[in-house]
Amino acid sequence: MEKASGTQSIALSTVDNGLENPGLELTTEVSPKATKRTEVQDHSFEDSLESPSYPRKNVQTFIKARSFCRRHASLFKKILLGLLCLAYAAYFLAACILDFQRALALFVLTCLVIFVLVHNFLKKLFGEKLMRCLKPFKNSRLRFWMKWVFRGACVVGLILWLVLDTAQRPEQLIPFAGICMFILILFVCSKHHSVVSWRTVFWGLGLQFVFGIVVIRTYPGFIAFQWLGDQTRIFLNYTVAGSSFVFGDTLIQDIFAFQIAWFLQFTMRTTSTETLVVAGNIFVGMTEAPLLVRPYLADMTLSEIHTMMTGGFATISGSVLGAFISFGIDASSLISASVMAAPCALALSKLVYPEVEESKFKSVEGMKLPHGKERNILEAASNGATDAIGLVANVAANLIAFLAVLAFINAVLSWLGEMVDIHGLTFQVICSYVLRPMVFMMGVEWADCPIVAEIVGIKFFINEFVAYQQLSQYKNKRLSGVEEWIEGEKQWISVRGEIITTYSLCGFANLSSIGITLGGLTSIIPHRKSDLSKIVIRALFTGACVSFISACMAGILYVPRGAEADCVSFLNTSFTNRTYETYVCCRELFQSTSLNGTNPPSFSGPWEDTEFSASALANCCELYTNAICA
Repeated sequence: MEKASGTQSIALSTVDNGLENPGLELTTEVSPKATKRTEVQDHSFEDSLESPSYPRKNVQTFIKARSFCRRHASLFKKILLGLLCLAYAAYFLAACILDFQRALALFVLTCLVIFVLVHNFLKKLFGEKLMRCLKPFKNSRLRFWMKWVFRGACVVGLILWLVLDTAQRPEQLIPFAGICMFILILFVCSKHHSVVSWRTVFWGLGLQFVFGIVVIRTYPGFIAFQWLGDQTRIFLNYTVAGSSFVFGDTLIQDIFAFQIAWFLQFTMRTTSTETLVVAGNIFVGMTEAPLLVRPYLADMTLSEIHTMMTGGFATISGSVLGAFISFGIDASSLISASVMAAPCALALSKLVYPEVEESKFKSVEGMKLPHGKERNILEAASNGATDAIGLVANVAANLIAFLAVLAFINAVLSWLGEMVDIHGLTFQVICSYVLRPMVFMMGVEWADCPIVAEIVGIKFFINEFVAYQQLSQYKNKRLSGVEEWIEGEKQWISVRGEIITTYSLCGFANLSSIGITLGGLTSIIPHRKSDLSKIVIRALFTGACVSFISACMAGILYVPRGAEADCVSFLNTSFTNRTYETYVCCRELFQSTSLNGTNPPSFSGPWEDTEFSASALANCCELYTNAICA
């Protein structure tokens, strides 16, 4: 029937297993141009089928087959998915039966995926019913007392942990004091002291602490992230370009980012946009993560924008992960540090810039992210590259400007220093002195503090690439067996110091990133440039503190893994090259050796009754310099 608007109404009968149900009708309005175009396409298709080259029997067979496939498309997908699940189940069982220790990481990751799937299923099935059942307890006194009981249990548990766990290693109390110091500093710098949500702050720190225990202390968690780091290294050796495109929409938006965002928002009561961006920063960079909520950036509050910036400064992206791993940095520490930073970034950003406005984004479910209009991979890649041109150009221009300013300031400082015979005076050198107390509070041994402070200063005033490269040089010296001290200058830092430094550097919080952040966001929301410029420095400082608190967590939780080397057996073998194990064992031998005038040296401890102690001492003296060898 033709309407006054010039559109046509078409009645469609639904089909169920080939039987028509005339009682169910869908009415849709179609413009005359679309109807005419459809009719032309249908006529041309029918004309092609009615041509002599198409036998009538074949045409009917083709139409029936096509109709059958369309009616049962959902069934075919379920069958294919079931076959794939059965194949994976068979592979999973075979891997676990053959060698469960080898398959432990696969087991952990599989359980994690199953947990997410079961959670989604139960949430859809019982979510509304559960919320209705819990509604009567929303304002009850029972809920009030349950809160205080939970808080008291957390405080008592933390005290017991500190007492029992640090009894053998009291130096681990220092980084705990460091966490308290950073929180106090950030509270003093808070924009609105009276409205700080301490529930959000402590929940974020608690989640970070629990995750650190799982990754650093538990064997399954350590093995799982070690396996993930190894697989990441293998993958990045094969390809760099295209990985974000292949995994971007499906992996980040539909699976991990949304699940993490929902969990963080539920526990910390943050808004959906800021939580989703911070969760996305675990996987992508500071300029890509805001694109997850691009339609909502214009309406976000200043506190939400501050949180979004903080998340970008506090984490690293997968695209630079391969570069840091290629330097020799521990992959599992890099990945775990980036994940641990997410709840801490939310917590500290709400401590520094609490919410005082009314947010429009209270739930993840209320967000409707637009789907791309691209019809295939080539079109998506082409459009993505075209859209990125302006973003990349803006970022590059700001990055060049900030690096130029930093280079100019360093040149001025160097010139001023040479006037009073202080050569090489730069911001980095100043930081190596100013930041020593801070890195000591993160749990670094005082002897290692000058090196670590200089590396942290390089990271903040130049970038994390140069800092991680510097850390890798010290690590390579240690692994190659170089003496720890040469002419009063320390050549490398301890393993504990390396781990803490790795966590403290894991983030984009440096001066050059200010230009990257402003360039990327102003190209998306240019009318909010003044708001972005007003809070970017505060977000940079907060993001840096997130990395420092992650380092403090590592300082509290890190313990050496594996048994100590059996130096007696090790030095009993012939060795000619310097290694870290050689240096450690030779140093132990030197400490167990005493000189008695012209008499042969005497040995104590495990070397006392060992026949080859003298020959091992001679071999060690050929590699290292010590007063015993004189």
